[in-house]
Amino acid sequence: MTSTPDVLAFSAPAPTPLPSHAPTQRDELWVERAGNRQYTAYNGRGGAINVDGGPGDGAFTPGELLKLALAACAGLSSDVSLARRLGDDFDAIVHVEGAADRDEEHYPQLNERFEIDLSALAPDAAERLIALAARSIDRNCTVGRTLKAGSKVDLEIVDAASGRVLFTDASEAAPNSETI
Repeated sequence: MTSTPDVLAFSAPAPTPLPSHAPTQRDELWVERAGNRQYTAYNGRGGAINVDGGPGDGAFTPGELLKLALAACAGLSSDVSLARRLGDDFDAIVHVEGAADRDEEHYPQLNERFEIDLSALAPDAAERLIALAARSIDRNCTVGRTLKAGSKVDLEIVDAASGRVLFTDASEAAPNSETI
């Protein structure tokens, strides 16, 4: 287990506001504007997280959430295999980093580092477990697989009052849509 630096001070983030939108499905995801360059992300199961566009206290940026989703997916994808061999109480830390290319507004490279203590295993057993964990992550981490493959993203802008689609960049234009 790696040591964590001492924390000198911590200020609690502002409470997450309750959603104004009632979810229609447990797997529904949405964000609501909470202030200037501040949003709150929700899921239909009651989860919420603060997201902002800058260095706000207690909130994540969208880029940090993308990277954290990758790290968490790697951990979750290999957790069962690792727990079977290391025990349910094994420690793991998955670090992720990658600098943004601000000219192109994307992350050209993301790097993960998975830290686990394998010192209790014989070298050949540790080697097999490392290979199994890597295969589990490669096969089961939807976030990593999506990032590696690239994903088509479609955007619609809809009038909240009428429900009318005002803009779509989908390959098939929506009926009655107009470009803004």
